[in-house]
Amino acid sequence: MAKILAVDVGGSGLKVALIDRRGRMLTERRRVRTPHPSPPRVVLRALGELVGPLPLDASVIGVSVGFPGVVRDGRVITAPNLGSDDWKGFDLSRALGRLWRKPVRVINDADMQGLGAARGRGIEMVITLGTGFGTALLVDGRLAPHLELSHHPFRKGETYDQQLGDVARRKVGNRKWNRRVKRAIDTLRRLVNFDAIYVGGGNARRLDAGLAADVHVVANDCGMKGGAGLWR
Repeated sequence: MAKILAVDVGGSGLKVALIDRRGRMLTERRRVRTPHPSPPRVVLRALGELVGPLPLDASVIGVSVGFPGVVRDGRVITAPNLGSDDWKGFDLSRALGRLWRKPVRVINDADMQGLGAARGRGIEMVITLGTGFGTALLVDGRLAPHLELSHHPFRKGETYDQQLGDVARRKVGNRKWNRRVKRAIDTLRRLVNFDAIYVGGGNARRLDAGLAADVHVVANDCGMKGGAGLWR
């Protein structure tokens, strides 16, 4: 059976698991806290230790990595939630390929979650609620070019990331944060005219009731599941 190593690099946690071509988990998800500060060498060392117990034999055809920032051709453009300028221009795909001796494909973490959550019908959007705020857009199951909407102005002169990230949630409390999330979804609905929006990330479980019919909360392992989409 062909296997894929799925890697989710987050601002608060690093997660890895082996999945099959359909995105089904073949191992338990392994997780450690993201080291801070988080320059590339520190994150790579932590990932190496995390993946160590997993069998990366000949059945593993490749590695899929979701990264919290803009990535082009495996090279990091931005990494706002990792707190280190050393990421700019860093060839993450090449570095991980040398580490694990496998072909590596790297995309934005919300985009990878989108590949796991989307049903492949119409205009679908994904938002992730975690350390920061991530977005992905898909058309009939295909990823659109990544837009860093998280750093676009949202309200009161602040971005979506500043208003909806975990620091903001802790500061204003879950009730007020929930109102902000619902307002953001309404704003994105007018901007994108999506058919459905999927909400993932560690703080999705903190959403209260009363979501619109086109809003769906998805399991936190969608980011791992989406890794299969990079090898189809």
